[in-house]
Amino acid sequence: MRIVVYGAGGAGGHFGARLARAGEDVTFVARGAHLEAIRTDGLAVETPDGEIRIHPARATSDPGAVAGADAVLLGVKTWQVEEAGRVMAPALGGETYVVPLQNGVEAASQLARTVGEGRVVGGLCATFSFVVAPGRIRSLGAFHSVRFGELSGRPSERTDRLLSAFDRAGVRATIPPDIHLALWEKFLFVVPFGSVGAFRNAPIGETRSDPETRAMLERGMREILAVARARGVALPDEAVPAAMGFIDSLDPKGTASLQRDLAEGRPSELEAWTGAVVRLGREAGVPTPLHAEIYAALLPREREARERISRR
Repeated sequence: MRIVVYGAGGAGGHFGARLARAGEDVTFVARGAHLEAIRTDGLAVETPDGEIRIHPARATSDPGAVAGADAVLLGVKTWQVEEAGRVMAPALGGETYVVPLQNGVEAASQLARTVGEGRVVGGLCATFSFVVAPGRIRSLGAFHSVRFGELSGRPSERTDRLLSAFDRAGVRATIPPDIHLALWEKFLFVVPFGSVGAFRNAPIGETRSDPETRAMLERGMREILAVARARGVALPDEAVPAAMGFIDSLDPKGTASLQRDLAEGRPSELEAWTGAVVRLGREAGVPTPLHAEIYAALLPREREARERISRR
């Protein structure tokens, strides 16, 4: 398959490198020093099983690279989704479709507004991967997976082909019966993981071991459960204990990208995670006091990071 990875950060770079190593025709869309390093020395992904190096790697800053692709894996941050859609939309043609890999529950609908709903396949991923230097990504742990599916819930040839490509690359990939439910299940886990971790400024091992912050994690999950159900998403009762069980399985040094970005003074996905819970809860008439408190506490740091970016 011809696959474009639009946004070659931690997640996009990790899965794109695995696909390229397996022989898929992969083009990375990146920028700045990261792009130049990939062009010059290739893309390196450090994993516990050794390094994956794609050299030479096809890389560009031109959004027009999506023209003629079978699939576009969108690896940008949530706050960049709509802009990425507007920029790439003129180049999309033929049967090209886009799979957003962002954490959150709104990326697919945001993307559909710019590229058209028929060109969007719902998606999400799980990976502890991040850029440590230009052209170099570090992936922690052994669990890296992708889930995707048609927004309509119907099976399709295009998702079957993408599934086969991931299978050839040795990536855990599945097509869930309901991609919307899968997105909310991930949302229920990742938002408390990231927001409570950032609020406490501690890795997950400390957060889950402290009775006070462990209770915050579960309260946050139950708020999201209530919001999802009010919006017609049938999350099961066991969603919260299952997510807490997954929290307990994580590397104790683990942190979410939201927490890392805020700690390092970068714009984060606060609006699409914690802010979205508050906003979607308000729209559905569901109170979300814990998320509202955390959002208010973290928002000044988010605004400072965005102001620094705007002054550059």
